[in-house]
Amino acid sequence: MPHSAFSPGAVAVITGGASGIGLAAAVRFARMGLRVCIADLGEDRLASAASTLAAGAPRGADDVMTMAADVSQVDEVRRLEAAVRQRFGGTDVLMNNAGIQPGSGVFGPL
Repeated sequence: MPHSAFSPGAVAVITGGASGIGLAAAVRFARMGLRVCIADLGEDRLASAASTLAAGAPRGADDVMTMAADVSQVDEVRRLEAAVRQRFGGTDVLMNNAGIQPGSGVFGPL
């Protein structure tokens, strides 16, 4: 039995949600009836992802929110949380999917 946080009407926030694993999770959550907010860096990628999500959400665009945010910046995370709270009333599921990686020489030059 799924956790109650994954019930229809619950709210999922996915950082790094405009593509890849984040978008795949957001699509799945939307199809399950969750209201979904994806946060990512590119406005154009967010717009495309929002269309994809709305197409699969039971209530369409009413259950989808996007926000450009750099989650490496605390002020932007606070702004994201406030916007989700205002639009949907809070967050039930938080998927921290955004990747932040400083340069590294572990693998040598590519």
